[in-house]
Amino acid sequence: MNELSHLLGLRGTLQLDLVDSPALRDNPLVDPSARVLPVYVPPGYDPEGSRRYPVLYCLHGFTGDAGALIATRPWETNVVQWIDRLIVSEKMPPAILVVVDGFTRLGGSQYLDSIHNGPYATYVVRDVVGHVDAAYRTIASEGGRAVLGKSSGGFGALHLCMAHPGTFAAFASHSGDAYFRLAHPPSFAATQRLVEQFGSPRAFVEEFERRKKRPQHFYTAIEMLAYAAAYSPTAAEAFAFDLPFDVKTGELRDDVFARWLAYDPCERVASSKAALERLRLRYLDCGRKDEYNLDIGARVFTARCRDLGLGVRHEEFDDDHRNVGYRYEISLPALAGVLDRE
Repeated sequence: MNELSHLLGLRGTLQLDLVDSPALRDNPLVDPSARVLPVYVPPGYDPEGSRRYPVLYCLHGFTGDAGALIATRPWETNVVQWIDRLIVSEKMPPAILVVVDGFTRLGGSQYLDSIHNGPYATYVVRDVVGHVDAAYRTIASEGGRAVLGKSSGGFGALHLCMAHPGTFAAFASHSGDAYFRLAHPPSFAATQRLVEQFGSPRAFVEEFERRKKRPQHFYTAIEMLAYAAAYSPTAAEAFAFDLPFDVKTGELRDDVFARWLAYDPCERVASSKAALERLRLRYLDCGRKDEYNLDIGARVFTARCRDLGLGVRHEEFDDDHRNVGYRYEISLPALAGVLDRE
């Protein structure tokens, strides 16, 4: 057992790989193309053996990174500790877990291919999956892979399954971004005020980076800028994106918000029916006190899927948006249970 595994109290092994992604090289934000890739392998994994394992790919949320998902916190269980405990207690079959880093200078990529941020979807489905299949004893096919995440990571799981059918056989979205009509507009006014105060998105971000401590509304604003960089970029250069409101007056720009809605999972159900049909499990959950109204998004996505005859496992619970990692106890066995195994 290595030191990192010992620190986390694992029976399996967690190792840190380094993947230098061709997709992310020379991106406009000058974010690193080389990313740490934490990979958990279960007890009994033998790199020289004959047994192969299904793989679960976990995506972090906004302002997170791979390190945040594997960090220890008193009284809490992270996703790596969850999968280890579930496998050891025989509540799920052995599987590999991969923690993907999708962080950008603006706090997150939404796991999209964006001319502003770089091709983060390609990075995941080609560079990360390719590395894992080459370096580990995986079941290297659609039926051997699932993707999950929370918040922006839940959105990313949905997006990757809809935009890249044939890569994953199942997804789990925990409090994932959906139904943008309710989730995002409440933050537009606070963002407009800050952009106007500092003069431009670039000036605001530079002030954000200078500060040792930032008020909460700063995080709200940079989140909206990150969404604009993903959903409404205008050129392959830093801060070249359209905001869904007029920077001077705050008036909503319906044409720009329409570009955001084109990525909304709820708006994409019908056009993505074929991609969603091939999945073995479609899992969504959200707390009914979610501050971003993402419980409504999960309900709308589920209803639209079911209207098309697509089964969805949809669960709600009494909680808000934060510190809901305990839901991995439910999603990890559900995903592993539908994947191929030897």
